[in-house]
Amino acid sequence: MRTAVLEYENSERQVQPVKFIVGVLLGLLLVPFGVYLYVAGGSAPVATTDSDFPFEAFFAHKALNARIKKDMPKNVPIQPTEANYVAGAELYKQHCAVCHGLPLAPKTSIATGMFPRPPLLFEGKGVTDDEPGESYWKIFNGIRLTGMPGFSKSLSETQMWQLAVLVANADKLPSSAKAVLVAPIGASTPTATMPLATPAPPAPVFPSSVPPPK
Repeated sequence: MRTAVLEYENSERQVQPVKFIVGVLLGLLLVPFGVYLYVAGGSAPVATTDSDFPFEAFFAHKALNARIKKDMPKNVPIQPTEANYVAGAELYKQHCAVCHGLPLAPKTSIATGMFPRPPLLFEGKGVTDDEPGESYWKIFNGIRLTGMPGFSKSLSETQMWQLAVLVANADKLPSSAKAVLVAPIGASTPTATMPLATPAPPAPVFPSSVPPPK
């Protein structure tokens, strides 16, 4: 009898690790299968009006901040001059204002309907607490699944830096750059035009003083 009990206990000890391994494998299979059913069944939040995906904000910010910290340029190749601010303001109105807003202007319907919500760069601190290199990285590369495009194929390096310097110093811009930003979109500096030239009258024809050959 005692021998049988010992054999049973030994067999149980041998089976327990196997049960544990089988349980782990089943768990590893069930988790991705459950995620697949969640996504394929139409339950995942994919509309801009849906709530966040579980842990979406945490993982998205963690990944983005780590990538920017690793890749962003540390040196700014242009100076924060008035000319660069004004050029950056013109570029901002053309490419960025529809999502990130303008001073003293209401939020656009596009910005209101986006998810995640684009930051308003001329309200509060904007991104003035970020390094210009961080803003440059975002302008150059864009941010996937946010609506933020990358401009590396449409703007020059200087133009992207002008935008980065502008938003990094949004709280201390010169009046000339502020004037560009608050002017109505589509307004441009009038340029001098030349009046249409009046056609000159035909030159009078005088008889030739040299007689024709005979």
